[in-house]
Amino acid sequence: MKTEAIVFAGVAGFFLVTDVLYAVWSRDPTGTAALTVSFLMALLVAFFFATSYRRKGLRPEDRGDGYIHERSGPVDFFPPHSIWPSLTAAGTAVLAIGVVFGLWLFLIGLGLVLAGVFGMVFQYVRVQD
Repeated sequence: MKTEAIVFAGVAGFFLVTDVLYAVWSRDPTGTAALTVSFLMALLVAFFFATSYRRKGLRPEDRGDGYIHERSGPVDFFPPHSIWPSLTAAGTAVLAIGVVFGLWLFLIGLGLVLAGVFGMVFQYVRVQD
């Protein structure tokens, strides 16, 4: 993760320099805002990689003496089926239609989206007594 953090920090630095030069010479707020957002997004990714590197250290693929079998095993937990993504998608569609047809439909869609996201986040949480 260290290499990726350095690469994205370089990308963020490029966007920062470009943003400052563009803001000074062009005085265009639209392009300046776009470059600022690009800088912040690259900085966020660099921060994530740097934090992951500090927490976990070198990965086997980062070391010269790393072996393939060191990365074997289960990747993660993937749920077999769930209703919550479908509810979130339907809520997003109702929310988008609500932008056109009225606040009442938008609020219904917002409620469906929040219920779907809440359901996805807490679907596999087990309450311990």
